[in-house]
Amino acid sequence: MTIHKSIALIGAPADTGGRQNGCLMGPDALRTAGISDILCNMGYEVDDLGNYNATPTVEITHPNTSVHHLADYAALISMLGAFCRDSLANDQLPIFMGGDHSIAAGFLPSLAQKAADDGCEQFVLWLDAHTDFQTLESTDTGNLHGTPVAYIIGDPAFDGILPSPIRPIKPENICMMGIRSVDPAESARIKNTKIEVHDMRAIDEYGVAQPLKAFLNRVRSAGGRLHVSLDVDFLDPEIAPAVGTTVPGGANFREAHLIMELLHESGLVTSLDISELNPFLDERGRTANLIVDLVASLFGRQVLDRHTRSF
Repeated sequence: MTIHKSIALIGAPADTGGRQNGCLMGPDALRTAGISDILCNMGYEVDDLGNYNATPTVEITHPNTSVHHLADYAALISMLGAFCRDSLANDQLPIFMGGDHSIAAGFLPSLAQKAADDGCEQFVLWLDAHTDFQTLESTDTGNLHGTPVAYIIGDPAFDGILPSPIRPIKPENICMMGIRSVDPAESARIKNTKIEVHDMRAIDEYGVAQPLKAFLNRVRSAGGRLHVSLDVDFLDPEIAPAVGTTVPGGANFREAHLIMELLHESGLVTSLDISELNPFLDERGRTANLIVDLVASLFGRQVLDRHTRSF
């Protein structure tokens, strides 16, 4: 990173977006794996702001009876949005530690508003096995961690049910990589947007560097701010088993590190979230340690600087 030397760690231990308990332990697993110590040893000032929990105040229902925990989702959106607006210092790079991926609906619109206030466009790199492009009507599972992208672009399906995003993110400013599990409803709807999608077939054919560099050039040309949203299931479950939504065929160790190294070299990343880490499903901290290694690469640690670790 070339701008921020101060990092804020924000724990968002939410796990009501899905049906697999355990993501609420994600922030503390990352702390135990040494995320703060590693960044401090790399020369960054790290301010751990603790965990933020949302408490719903009223019950919210929807005609789609499979949808669950809507009140928790609404409270999470309001709480994280207010935190970004009121408590996040402008000179700090925030790392939001989830929690399931529903947390993105809370902070991304507020980050976009902060960017707009400074005359900048907000861009998002979505590293995930899923597009998370369901609406409250289309979801079969009712799991709200499958809806944040539809929410942050301002899809009207959420109007009157959830707090409106303070600043929707333009679909053309979102790039997805690693996609390999998409429901038919999502596929049909996402084709009508300008979201850039690189599934694992494309990565197998062309690698990760070419599409990522092209996207980074777009961010740079626009003078934009870049949020990186890292879902653990972006990674192949062979190397990252601690996730409740494992999908075979994900990014491997070197692909993931190359992405982080290229992001660091770009100097464009202004915020990060780590979602869907479920320590209850891990193997002796294997996934948490890998994620912390990837964060270190994002912030400048090179492969040759890494110590060999055996699992």
